[in-house]
Amino acid sequence: MGSQPDASRRSLRSAIRRGLRDRYGLWPLHELRNKALDWPGAVRLRAFERAEARRLAGATDARIPSATVTTVIPTYRRPESLLAAVHSALAQDVAEHTVIVVDDGAGLPELPADPRLVAVSLRRNSGSVAVVRNVGLRLARSPYVAFLDDDNTWRPDHLRIALAALADGADLVYTAVRRLRPDGSTLDVLSTPFDRRTLREDCYVDTNAIVTRLDRDVHFSRLPRPRGQFPREDWELVWRLSRSRRVVHVPEPTVAYAVNPASYYTRWQAHDTAAGEEQSRA
Repeated sequence: MGSQPDASRRSLRSAIRRGLRDRYGLWPLHELRNKALDWPGAVRLRAFERAEARRLAGATDARIPSATVTTVIPTYRRPESLLAAVHSALAQDVAEHTVIVVDDGAGLPELPADPRLVAVSLRRNSGSVAVVRNVGLRLARSPYVAFLDDDNTWRPDHLRIALAALADGADLVYTAVRRLRPDGSTLDVLSTPFDRRTLREDCYVDTNAIVTRLDRDVHFSRLPRPRGQFPREDWELVWRLSRSRRVVHVPEPTVAYAVNPASYYTRWQAHDTAAGEEQSRA
C-alpha cells in the first residue's frame, strides 16, 4: 500500500516534467537545475570577474582604443592557434576595430605589435571561459562586440557582413560556421535560420559566429559549466538575448571552426559519420 502513493507522486512529477518540456523545451528545465545547484559558484566567479575587470581597466584604460566593433578572444595555453586567431581578427576588412585578448592566467606568447590589439592576463586561472569573455566585454569601448575563440579563425569579411546586417536593423547576428577536421577538410557547414522555438531543443548558434550590440545585458552566464553540462554558455546567451532582440542569421560561412575529436561533450565521430553518409547520398 505504501508504494502506491510514491508511485502516484512519481507519475505526477513525470507528467509535470513532460508538460514543461513540451511547452518550454529542454533548455529551461536544465538551466533551472543548473541555477539551483551551482549558484554559489556563480557568485564567486562574478566577484572575481568584477575585481579583475576593475584591476585591468585601471592598467589598460589608456591603451584600449574606442572602435565600432571589439573582438574578444579568450585564451588558455594555446599559443600557436592563438596567433592564427589574432591574425585573422586583425585581417578583418573593417575600419575602427579593436581586438582584446584575455588570457585565463597561463601567460601570453609574443603577439603582433598592432595599435588595435590589447592583451591582458587574469591574475589566476578562473577555469571559466564565460568569465574570461566577460572581462573582455567589460573592457570593450564600442557599440558592437564579436567573439573569437583561440583555436578558430574568420574570413576577412566576417565582421563586415555581420555589421551590415546589424545596420539593417538586427540586434544580434550570427553567420554560418564551417567545421573543419584536424586535417583541414570540411566536416560540415552549420547554417540554421533563427527560430526561438527550435532553439529550445538544440543550439545551432556558435559563439564564434556572433556579432551583437553591446549593452549591459550582454554577458555570459557565470554558472560553472564543466564539460558535459548542458546547456553551454553560448546557448544561454542567445536564448536570453533573443527574448528582446531581433536575431538574424546570415547563411555565409565566415567562421572556420576547428573540431576537436577528443571533445568530451560533442560526439564528433558521430557527426563525421553522418556527414559522410550525407555526402555519399548526394
